[in-house]
Amino acid sequence: MGKFILIGVLLLAGCTKSNKPPPTPLEKGRSLYATHCTACHSPNPKLDGAVGPTAFGASSELLERRILHGDYPAGYKAKRATHIMPVLPFLKDDIPALHAYLNSP
Repeated sequence: MGKFILIGVLLLAGCTKSNKPPPTPLEKGRSLYATHCTACHSPNPKLDGAVGPTAFGASSELLERRILHGDYPAGYKAKRATHIMPVLPFLKDDIPALHAYLNSP
């Protein structure tokens, strides 16, 4: 009998809906930046990091080129001479959220 109760509780727990709204692009971008960028860039995107430069104000084009291709847009002058940032293709669909965060006041 206890086994059936446990199964019922687990089934009900999986069927509940969250009333929490999905994150805004700004919130999602903040979380993505904290997870994937702060190891090299500063936790504060307005400051230079130990390895990576400030990311604040980055354009969508710059983010796409750096994150997906590992290079820079035509005519862009890199802030640092190092080119150690790896490509992060799994972030392809998250570039708008990162852009929203990095361009927020």
